[in-house]
Amino acid sequence: MADVENKYPQNTSGKFYVDDQCIDCDLCRETAPANFTRDDDGGHSFVYKQPENDEEQRLCDEAMAGCPVEAIGADGE
Repeated sequence: MADVENKYPQNTSGKFYVDDQCIDCDLCRETAPANFTRDDDGGHSFVYKQPENDEEQRLCDEAMAGCPVEAIGADGE
């Protein structure tokens, strides 16, 4: 389960975030490309834009549910 205390600093403020368990599998970026992107230097994903509508919310929820290492959290500030 993702831990807000271990979230990457690149995450934009808000509900969703990616923490340091990310293995850079690309699932979240493929599922919700409007919200997740890659830190090429760090080799991990992060949330660059919080969901702004129901469809983006649904896709972020889907990415979180599908994350193989549970690195996506939805309890951020």
